Amino acid sequence: MTHMATLAKELDENKVTPGVLGFLVFAALAVGVWALMKSMNRHMGRVNFEEEPEPETAGASKKQAGGSAA
Repeated sequence: MTHMATLAKELDENKVTPGVLGFLVFAALAVGVWALMKSMNRHMGRVNFEEEPEPETAGASKKQAGGSAA
């Protein structure tokens, strides 16, 4: 027990540490970022993105389709 009292006396009372409040704020931010990333991942999965063909390829395919039908 006396050893703990010696350690407590060695601590600088002018030194500021984050403590429990700092940890709780950091943990809340981490949970918030995790929730936002999960939500973004879910929304990105719902996106239905179909790429349009390049103009050169589209023009060539229309000529081929039109030429074979005529």
